[in-house]
Amino acid sequence: MNRGKTVFAQLLDFVPFSHFEHLVDRFAANHGIKHFSAWSQFICMAYAQLTRRDGLRDLVACLNSQRTKLYHVGIRSKVSRSTLADANERRDWHLFEALGHRLIAIALELYQDEDIGLGLKEPLYAMDSTTIDLCLTLFPWADFRSTKAAVKAHTIIDLRGAIPVFLSITTGKVHDVNLLDAIPLPAGAIVVIDRGYLHFARLYALHQRHVTFVIRAKVNLRHTWIASRKVDKSTGLRCDQTILLATPKSKNAYPERLRRVSFRDPETGRHLVFLTNRFDLPALTIAEIYKSRWQIELFFKWLKQNLSIKHFFGNSINAVKSQIWIAVCVYLLVAIARKRLNLPASPQILLNLLEVNMLDKTPIDQMVGRSRYRGEKRPINLVQSHNYSCAPQGIFCTLA
Repeated sequence: MNRGKTVFAQLLDFVPFSHFEHLVDRFAANHGIKHFSAWSQFICMAYAQLTRRDGLRDLVACLNSQRTKLYHVGIRSKVSRSTLADANERRDWHLFEALGHRLIAIALELYQDEDIGLGLKEPLYAMDSTTIDLCLTLFPWADFRSTKAAVKAHTIIDLRGAIPVFLSITTGKVHDVNLLDAIPLPAGAIVVIDRGYLHFARLYALHQRHVTFVIRAKVNLRHTWIASRKVDKSTGLRCDQTILLATPKSKNAYPERLRRVSFRDPETGRHLVFLTNRFDLPALTIAEIYKSRWQIELFFKWLKQNLSIKHFFGNSINAVKSQIWIAVCVYLLVAIARKRLNLPASPQILLNLLEVNMLDKTPIDQMVGRSRYRGEKRPINLVQSHNYSCAPQGIFCTLA
């Protein structure tokens, strides 16, 4: 990279700028705008994410204090609070959603050969949702209960690199299971989901699309036994059965066979039962697939702790969606930079280094190299294996 560029400018180089300009024309994002372009808005909001600003006044003060150093990345004049607030309120959030989709495609290509350690040839996805409480007075469009507002984020990540491939937001009243109708997974994919998504008609629709699912069964599941396979109980497995659903309603919704795997987690002692439409994988692999669902909880937690997503710089749905999509774009830029530059730093350490050295004119790889000491082990990835039980939900909000 150019040694004369700041670390912030080097990170922004991973944005496909020609495609961004195409999107600006497509959404007429600069129509009637003379001074504060869509690129300037993106830079300001990306700066807010990387430096973890928690308010509009705070952000504008920091931007203007570094105006000379930000000139070459696109901030050519003093930023006013009203100008940035108006841009967040009025410029169509679909611009930043489309940019996020482009960055997702780039990241997926870079991480497509990432080994998730389960010996699977098919891509493995995890789906979950998380809720964030809002003030009903400030966010009346996000009605949830009589005294508060909330939005529910629905996310699917590709576990090869924890790359979000599907993002949607609804009000808190919308049940998770409704999003099974909208997930754009390709045939042959495997998706792991928690029991909140247990809806047999929708699961059967996934089965007909040749999508494999692994889901926790509810304790009141009624079924009839067809066949059993031997299991090694020393691994925690208790049984591996082929079943048919027993109640008329569930049997009509899912008329074909299901596989029921019973497992006792050696770490926690919890007894868990999984349902899947995949019969060729070992039973222990089914349990390991469900265990990997924890990674989406780590994804939520990482974004909550490392990006500015708890304080919104506008109260309209457009401002909220714009801010969150830009946060997703920043997350993807960090993932892309980490892979393309082969950086030996975890995403969290890399983000901390970017925050501290944003306006230094040091190549990113040298910046990371100087932060390491001799004998230091390679840091672990964002995604790690944890126990099989359900994780407490985070509060990250993603949008579509």
